[in-house]
Amino acid sequence: MYDLYEMYLLETVVRTVTASEAKQGLAAVIDAAAREPVIISRQKRNVAVVMSMQEYQRLSSLNVAEFQRFCNTVGASAQAAGLTEAKLSELLADE
Repeated sequence: MYDLYEMYLLETVVRTVTASEAKQGLAAVIDAAAREPVIISRQKRNVAVVMSMQEYQRLSSLNVAEFQRFCNTVGASAQAAGLTEAKLSELLADE
């Protein structure tokens, strides 16, 4: 999911501020984040992103949905390969 968010940031014009600027103008960073994500950089490296709670919740729900799709795919592959609940329990049992 992290890669999808990086692609989103690359495709979107995103405001970037230094860590010092963010510290000195936290209220302005929070206000800007209500409209668009704000990247915080330190020593010419992006180290954090400030975003609205609404955007965070949207991305979190996408992450959950993506993980569920992954689990479904792995489960279907395991079942097609002959893995059953009984075999899985046997594999996971403490010896």
